Amino acid sequence: QVQLVESGGGLVQPGGSLRLSCAASGSIFSIYAMGWYRQAPGKQRELVARIVSGGSTNYADSVKGRFTISRDNAKNTVYLQMNSLKPEDTAVYYCNVNMRGIPNNYWGQGTQVTVSS
Repeated sequence: QVQLVESGGGLVQPGGSLRLSCAASGSIFSIYAMGWYRQAPGKQRELVARIVSGGSTNYADSVKGRFTISRDNAKNTVYLQMNSLKPEDTAVYYCNVNMRGIPNNYWGQGTQVTVSS
């Protein structure tokens, strides 16, 4: 079993910041990648940011320069620092993990981020 526990979502004004956390636990052997996806009402789930085992990162164009993904390998935790938030960032944010050698994805329950004045 693998569990992903997300935290850090909330309500913030435009231009504000939030820091999301996702801690993986359970049958963790080797994490290949961890990332964040988001889904706004009525829209498709999309990749926000991803970090792979070697440290390389990938960001959606819409968040480049504003969001930063990082990880703490010892804690099996991934973070998403979100700065200069915009109303269009409003969505449920989901943590995702890929294990090395395991084809399926693991997902967290999601944490709501609302950017509004």
